[in-house]
Amino acid sequence: MSKALVAYYTQTGNTLKVAESIYEALPGEKQINTFSEIKSLDAFDLVYIGFPIHSHNIPKQAQDFLKKVPKNKKIALFSTHGALTGSQLSREALEHATVLASGAQVLGTYTCRGRVPYSVLERLQTRPEHKAWAEMAASARNHPDATDLKEAKVFAKWVRDKAAAKK
Repeated sequence: MSKALVAYYTQTGNTLKVAESIYEALPGEKQINTFSEIKSLDAFDLVYIGFPIHSHNIPKQAQDFLKKVPKNKKIALFSTHGALTGSQLSREALEHATVLASGAQVLGTYTCRGRVPYSVLERLQTRPEHKAWAEMAASARNHPDATDLKEAKVFAKWVRDKAAAKK
């Protein structure tokens, strides 16, 4: 049986909700921690790495963590964002994360919408270049929802099975 880690960074709690769902879905030996609580990935066979997407980018904390993933470590990436699921912005951020962890074996990615704080939406609404995005992001106010969290559990199990098959 392998040991799994669910590592995450969150600011609003959206990514934490997804991290907890992934953790709940995993059997056996497992751990869940924020990036700042993790000293080494050596003890883990599989690492799920989660982060929010802010301003179309990956937060510095996540970038720094991804750059330190050891070569050939089996990982899975998950993120939350205010954009529509499958949007170019969310795909590009996950692609960037994959590049940052380029030495690792990325077994899969999962992304879902997350509530954007009202204060952020309000600020963006005042800028013409961001107004349309802010109006669209407001529709993420109830995410991650039960469906998102159920899909995160399915993702966790799928990656676990994929990792076991690659032994």
